[in-house]
Amino acid sequence: MGSYRMCMCFTRKFRVTEAEPPRDVKEAFNKYAEGGTHMTAEQLQRFLLEFQADGGVGGGEAASDAERIVEQVLQKRHHIAKLISRRTLTLDDFHHYLFSPDLNPPIRDQVHQDMTAPLSHYYIYTGHNSYLTGNQLSSDCSDVPIIKALKRGVRVVELDIWPNSTKDNVHVLHGRTLTTPVELIKCLKSIREHAFSESPYPVIITLEDHLTPDLQAKVAQMLIETFGEMLFYPESDCLKELPSPEELKYRIIISTKPPEEYRKAKTANEKEHDSHKSEEDLWGKEPSELTEEHEDDDTSDSDSSEDNSHNNHGSFSSGEHEYKRLITIHAGKPKGGLKEALKVELDKVRRLSLSEQALEKAAESHGTDVVRFTQKNILRVYPKGTRFNSSNYKPLIGWMHGAQMVAFNMQVGYGRSLWLMHGMFRANGGCGYVKKPDFIMNESDNKIFDPKAKLPVKKTLKVKVYMGDGWHLDFKQTHFDLYSPPDFYTRVGIAGVPADEIMKKTKKKEDDWTPVWEEEFTFPLRVPELALLRVEVHEYDMSEKDDFGGQTCLPVSELRQGICAVPLFDRKGMKYNSVRLLMQFEFI
Repeated sequence: MGSYRMCMCFTRKFRVTEAEPPRDVKEAFNKYAEGGTHMTAEQLQRFLLEFQADGGVGGGEAASDAERIVEQVLQKRHHIAKLISRRTLTLDDFHHYLFSPDLNPPIRDQVHQDMTAPLSHYYIYTGHNSYLTGNQLSSDCSDVPIIKALKRGVRVVELDIWPNSTKDNVHVLHGRTLTTPVELIKCLKSIREHAFSESPYPVIITLEDHLTPDLQAKVAQMLIETFGEMLFYPESDCLKELPSPEELKYRIIISTKPPEEYRKAKTANEKEHDSHKSEEDLWGKEPSELTEEHEDDDTSDSDSSEDNSHNNHGSFSSGEHEYKRLITIHAGKPKGGLKEALKVELDKVRRLSLSEQALEKAAESHGTDVVRFTQKNILRVYPKGTRFNSSNYKPLIGWMHGAQMVAFNMQVGYGRSLWLMHGMFRANGGCGYVKKPDFIMNESDNKIFDPKAKLPVKKTLKVKVYMGDGWHLDFKQTHFDLYSPPDFYTRVGIAGVPADEIMKKTKKKEDDWTPVWEEEFTFPLRVPELALLRVEVHEYDMSEKDDFGGQTCLPVSELRQGICAVPLFDRKGMKYNSVRLLMQFEFI
């Protein structure tokens, strides 16, 4: 019986045939190899400059870049050392190069944007309840999810801080739930160790503070002792303008409500009225289906609706003074309605937090006020409290209005919304800071960006999906189908402003581990600066739900023109070892 199984295994493996290069690849090879059977480094250089429109392979370094590629391909495919005289590529070598994500990726991996503008000019990769290992009600609190987030490039970490049971130390936990606590000092030490493992740009710790004055003093001491010189705080009481990511490289900054704000805090703790959301797809709803129901909601941050009644005595303690001194970005909600909350003050910058529903309401009635506020101040958007399962909302509405901190659950809240977040922050070398488009920063009154205005098409993206490969290496032979090879199809489309959003799909390719589609799609874009290219591969299943075969999300503004190898990721956003698509991007 064992040998029979083994035999079956062999039969199945040999059904994986290597697809030949697509027609466009053959034609490009023939053209640039000038009809020959081999392509030289000089000919490859011309291909990169003309066909791929690759500005990175221009100037004096062009020849050496092309030579380096030829060398890497020969080394990888034929194990040919540098000394061997053959320094040319065959058609198969050329195809191998184009289909290698490490040699020919769809976007650049370097920081290339101006990093010297104030922090308010950037979208910042932001976590919500960063310490939770799972759901919002009963999971463990730990420093492990914080470390994972920092290693992904997340730059804003949120900690809920509470007194421990004996009121002499500080715990991190999700208040009034069954989550098990972790000590604050452990989280701070982990932040210190891992803050800059992926990016040199500043880490912002947002504290949701529920402490007594003496414990606030203890936290101030912990911050100074743990971070030392890494901790940045302003000389004066209040900043008139935020420093830049460049100035704050390798620094930690604190954002929370100053102690005196608690005195003004209301005792009423507004509750969100929302029914449980229905079970979704394993990989989440379509972003276009994620518009929120309009509910009664306040405009406050979860941390600003707390009442620290123990702070209602007359004067500050020295500990409170020390704690306040360390706060770089002051949070808080001014008295009065939304209009008051969105007022821009000349001599002061601050952070305002709105729930996802509050932002939707604000966008409806005060859209341009929100955009104006975010040009100088920080807006943080957080998931509504009833997302108990750590799911997420649609991030685009926050980005369209200039919100820098669109806070997401990174723990188990994976799905299409989180894929968009991953996609957005692949931009600018994955450093966690992405410069906002100029039109969102335009300050003249008649030119303040109105997200609701109808806009003309600015740019059109043409996408060609040639083929896919790698599933037979990353998945078991029986993963998709017990008795036959998979039937893959690709969904490709745009997430962005509502007028740009669309999804299309290829035909399914039956019984093929290396599917070839060679299909082309055109996407007219009104706001290409905020557009994300969405790519998903599914395996058609006649009797059940289609299987998932990989996904990615890429910032359209960063796409390299020409033919690229696009690596795919699993549902949680982890990169597959081998699964990739060969695609072509062109702006027309």
